[in-house]
Amino acid sequence: MSSSQSRGTKRDEIVATATERFGRDGYEDTRWADIAADVGVGPTALYHYFESKQHCLYVIMDEAIEGFRSRFEELTAAGDEPLERLVAVMDDCFRLSERDIQRNRVLVAEQGLLSARSGSPREEQARQVARARTRDLEFAWASFLSHAMQQGAIPKHDPRLLTRAILGLYNSIWHWYRPNGIVALNRVAEFFTDRSLAMIGAGPDALERPRAAA
Repeated sequence: MSSSQSRGTKRDEIVATATERFGRDGYEDTRWADIAADVGVGPTALYHYFESKQHCLYVIMDEAIEGFRSRFEELTAAGDEPLERLVAVMDDCFRLSERDIQRNRVLVAEQGLLSARSGSPREEQARQVARARTRDLEFAWASFLSHAMQQGAIPKHDPRLLTRAILGLYNSIWHWYRPNGIVALNRVAEFFTDRSLAMIGAGPDALERPRAAA
């Protein structure tokens, strides 16, 4: 393995470990040294990969947002039936590993940090990238919903406000949901999907065929 491959593997390991720690124990309650110990390196070794704990956090948030955006664009690119694609997107939102869930919890819990500028150039660059990903995700959703409205598949509303309502409802789940908690993820998915589609204006009759296809 080359040194660059080894470096990339260790960086990925740090990100995975930090995601688990932040999601389980909270960002503020996790020490940078805790992550180093979990990975099996000295605390100073982490600085070869990240400038700080917050820099690592921004990378985790960026990866979470980019994962949603790329999957959304992949699922909405093919097919002519907007409702069918919409159901597929919402179904995909809950096909999550435990790490995905922890990453979502981190993203939602610490999203406010993206609004504060950093004095560190590397931290600030990572923050700006994550903020841009957020705008890209909202734009992708709003563009899709606007197109569905133009086709008459869903009632006309302000697509940007509707996008933020849908994403806000989805994000609210990760404030309280815990893997292996008392509420199963499939129950959460069914509840969320029904309410989101109702908010969009897709009634049960309109959904019967797309859901069957999904």
